[in-house]
Amino acid sequence: MLVRLKFLTAGESHGQGLLGILDGMPSNLEISEEYINIQLARRQMGHGRGGRMKIEKDKGELWCGVRHGKTLGAPIGILIKNNDWVNWTKKMSVSPIDKEIRKVTLPRPGHADLAGIQKYDFDDIRNVLERSSARETTMRVALGTVCRKLLEDVGIYVGSHVTQIHHVKNTISYDSSISPVELNKKADASPVRCLDKKAEEKMIKIIDDAKSAGDSVGGIFEVIATGLPYGLGSPMQWDRKLQAKITSMMMSVNAFKGIDIGGGMNESKKWGSEVHDEIGWGKNKYIRYSNNAGGLEGGMTNAQPIVLKMAMKPIATLIKPLRSVDMNTKESKDAHKERTDSCAVPAASVIAESMLCYVLVDALLEKFGGDSMEQLKAHLKATSKY
Repeated sequence: MLVRLKFLTAGESHGQGLLGILDGMPSNLEISEEYINIQLARRQMGHGRGGRMKIEKDKGELWCGVRHGKTLGAPIGILIKNNDWVNWTKKMSVSPIDKEIRKVTLPRPGHADLAGIQKYDFDDIRNVLERSSARETTMRVALGTVCRKLLEDVGIYVGSHVTQIHHVKNTISYDSSISPVELNKKADASPVRCLDKKAEEKMIKIIDDAKSAGDSVGGIFEVIATGLPYGLGSPMQWDRKLQAKITSMMMSVNAFKGIDIGGGMNESKKWGSEVHDEIGWGKNKYIRYSNNAGGLEGGMTNAQPIVLKMAMKPIATLIKPLRSVDMNTKESKDAHKERTDSCAVPAASVIAESMLCYVLVDALLEKFGGDSMEQLKAHLKATSKY
């Protein structure tokens, strides 16, 4: 559903590394590997992450599309090498090998395993799980960080924080006077990216309880974007509505199971007069007295902050596995085990920031155009409304 941007990721979880291409970005955007790696490090944070995070120290290498620190308007290529590849050179070799490799034949409930082997006619689940792994989101964050840099250069900022893990809820609401940059600083200082210190302690305990039980937990987080002009998106056709694009992008991420925009599901229980944001006039512009719409009306931005809530299910790979069936013998057995996290909600909130960045940059370029950053900024200055 993206119009101006295209991106592709490639690579297996335990392969040599991850490849990414981002096409459609304007020229003269300043970008560096250091800037990208800050966001990759944020993705690796969070209480409840598994052993893989101790092995990988993700570093994005800009391979093309950038010269002397600025984009060229050409496709941007990024490479992230897997440190763990040294332990998988035989199992994940791209060339045929003489040694027999033990096949994975016990599909995990909740994962892509069973449907994937049926779809692609595999007899080894490894051929499915390597690509369906959330390791792929590492590259999404890397490429999405290039989009984040463009947004920040035109005054648009994206942040997030965790509001719930399992049944433990954050009791401190997001203060809209805090910028997303400051929000991220506060959230990143918490092992679970939670603003509520009392809830943080309980969240850590529930994650530890899950780990001890060989289980996993999910949760909810909030994503906010500020500095948006009127009119990104369109009401004129179903596939141009911005909330449709945001939802599509968010729900493409592993384990994301639900999205609320603004008041979301809670608005179904209220009167219309309680839900819709009244309009006023002040300081020579339209103002709103609330933001229940979450920054989106009629498929477009309305110059208010975009506010999203995302629900993530517990990770499907369990240390204490659920029942499954052996593909070969059809016997009932425990499902396959891989290295896993007991909770990845804090990391998921960072991934979601990048997913929103793709959509916002695409909508910004679609509306205001420009082949260079200079042109985009000139068009924004001349025609944007806030």
